Amino acid sequence: MDGLSAVQARISEIQTRFAPQIRPTTTGWASAAASAGLTGTAATSGSSAPAAAGTASETAVVTEAGKYLGVPYLWGGTDPAKGLDCSGLVQLVYGNLGIDLPRTASQQATSGTAVASLAAARPGDLVFFDHSSARAGIDHVGIYVGNGKMIAAPQAGEVVKLQDVGTPTSIRRVLPSAATGTAATGSAAGVAGVPYANLFSAAAGRHGVDAALLAAMASTESGFDPTAVSPAGAQGLMQFMPATAAGLGVNALDPASAVDGAARYLKSLTGQFGSTELALAAYNAGPGTVSRYGGIPPYPETQNYVRTVMSKAEAYR
Repeated sequence: MDGLSAVQARISEIQTRFAPQIRPTTTGWASAAASAGLTGTAATSGSSAPAAAGTASETAVVTEAGKYLGVPYLWGGTDPAKGLDCSGLVQLVYGNLGIDLPRTASQQATSGTAVASLAAARPGDLVFFDHSSARAGIDHVGIYVGNGKMIAAPQAGEVVKLQDVGTPTSIRRVLPSAATGTAATGSAAGVAGVPYANLFSAAAGRHGVDAALLAAMASTESGFDPTAVSPAGAQGLMQFMPATAAGLGVNALDPASAVDGAARYLKSLTGQFGSTELALAAYNAGPGTVSRYGGIPPYPETQNYVRTVMSKAEAYR
């Protein structure tokens, strides 16, 4: 046997060995799909998973996720031949469909745009949870498939399975918009009419945050005034305190520098706390305060700030 033949034989052996783990049986998926109220047929050749009723991209996600039912849970797992954890499953499914997502659940929770409630969720949306009382922030994610069900890799000792969603902490939509064919990032189109729209869009693209959110922060912080100085000494378009600006290497009174710094800082805070709301609270009241209270602190100013920014962001999208 020559070298090429040996390699091909080895590949065939590996595929045969792991095929039962990475492909569900038709009966198993059909039973799970029926319990979720899913309908349709698989859109991909060789897949036994029927698709949820919905757009082509929604169908594709449900079909792709169905391929991994039965794969064992493995903490840190990204290879279905060995095992998957919750965010590894999500990254794999969307990556196979050409959508790049961050590695961890807390990072994935910053992708796309917010969905108001489970009632508004569509197949293919991501549902996030904060299950750990030991630390604040997102620590679990599943792929919504419709009818109150999700596909997820739950925990050690279990397998990727279809299960009830329950009550998610947040929901995000990362699939392309059916109307535009572009990813749901809330970027250029929604902020085109606001001051400094080009800065918000550019910073959002560089740092992977929501341009609409940056615009909403600037509106709330300074009313889009790059010369604003608060009674507490916060400066510029994004109202950086001098010490914070210095730590980030930001010129708070230069709009381009301020917006870029705010995008970097927001990205960092979201990764630290696992949700947009907590990141905004930390931007307003400081990360130490959010950590001390284990959530949005009980300050009317901060609570109003978070509500106002989130509301404005939705309006800009």
